[in-house]
Order: sequence, then C-alpha cells, then structure tokens
Amino acid sequence: MLDFINQDKDPVTGKVMRKVRSFVLREGRLTVGQRHALETLWPRYGLERAGGQLEPEAVFGRDAPRVLEIGYGMGHSLATMAAASPEQDFIGVEVHRPGVGALLMEIEEQRLSNLRSYCDDAVDILTLCIPDHSLSRVQLYFPDPWHKKKHHKRRIVQPEWVALVRGKLKEGGTLHMATDWEDYAQHMMAVMNQAPGFRNLAGTGQFSKRPAWRPETKFERRGERLGHGVWDLLFEAV
Repeated sequence: MLDFINQDKDPVTGKVMRKVRSFVLREGRLTVGQRHALETLWPRYGLERAGGQLEPEAVFGRDAPRVLEIGYGMGHSLATMAAASPEQDFIGVEVHRPGVGALLMEIEEQRLSNLRSYCDDAVDILTLCIPDHSLSRVQLYFPDPWHKKKHHKRRIVQPEWVALVRGKLKEGGTLHMATDWEDYAQHMMAVMNQAPGFRNLAGTGQFSKRPAWRPETKFERRGERLGHGVWDLLFEAV
C-alpha cells in the first residue's frame, strides 16, 4: 500500500529530525469512491518512494518526454493534460489522499496509460526517485502561498528547491509555475531571477501568458470575474 510520508531520521543517531515542509498534512474525509480507488487501483497506478529511483521504461513501457506535477490537488487538471498529450508521460506528486484517490479514479475512467502518481513529499521524491536530467517539464500550479510573513520560509519555491529541480530537468526542459497570489508571484520571480541555469521565456522579469497545455480551472475563471490575477512563470533549463 501507500508508502506515505514518514518522519525523517538522522541516519547515524536515528533521532527524528525537524524539517520545514511546504505543506500541512490535512487528511480530509475520503469518499467511498476515493477509498475504493486507493485500495484497488493504487497497486496499478501508484508509485512508491520505497521503490527507489524511477525506471520510466519499466513504468510506462517506453521512453517518452516526461512531465512531473507537484501538488495536483484533486487531479482533474493533470488528468486532462495527460489525456490531451498521449505522446508524453505524466507523473504526479500529491500528499493528500483524497486527491490521490480522485486522480486514480480519473486514470481508470479515462484509461490513461501515461499517468502515474506518488503520494508523498515532492522534495523527497525529487531527491530520491527522479533520475537527473530526465524531465521535460516540472509543473507547480497554485502552491500554498503561506501569505503570512512568518510563514514565508515554508514556501516551496526557494533557491535550494529550484536548484534541485534544475538537476532533474533536461537541457531545454521547462519549469512552469502559476499562482494567484501576487506577492508569491513576485517572490517566485525574485528567486528565479537569481537561479543559475535558467532563462525566462518571457524575457527578464516578465510573466508569461498561460500556455495552452495548462487547463484553465473553474477557480481561475471565478477569480477573473472577481478581478483576481493569475501569474504564470515559464523558465527554460539552459
């Protein structure tokens, strides 16, 4: 079953180490369908951290461009992208089991052979399971903005995380981020402006238009009607 998030321990002393995470684990209530999907579909479509470094050909049966999405929520957008791009393979990482269960249901209903998921901490998965220079795109859409200043250290977009992502992207691969918090958008831009090995596809300091591959969500459309903004950042690994 799910090799879910474990406590981090010092490999020498065995003591539990405190780690600043970019998320708070709120289990939420599983629907009957989500629970059934986790019990019956996870062995077929789930990926485990305990499995070690991913072997794409063994998982997908081919060597195709690979896209990794971090924090896919309930998974509808990710499933839509996978269905629209059968020539690519998609890997999702999500910590919340209801969302994972919902995605598994989508995979089964749409018979998506090019989509798999981890239920774990994305930083750990990037570090332990994703081979270097193996991804064509990394997607981070609407991450928790941690809007209070005292919580900014919890934001996933930090120089160390960007460097980790850069090592997993192929040359010419893309880091695509989107947020509806202007302050977080500016934070992302400031971090990326200083990140070595990346080029802003929209020009220095500029935000990008939403690319065709990112579906517009109901949440976004509602926000637009209310005058809320959405900021996309597209950076190429060079």
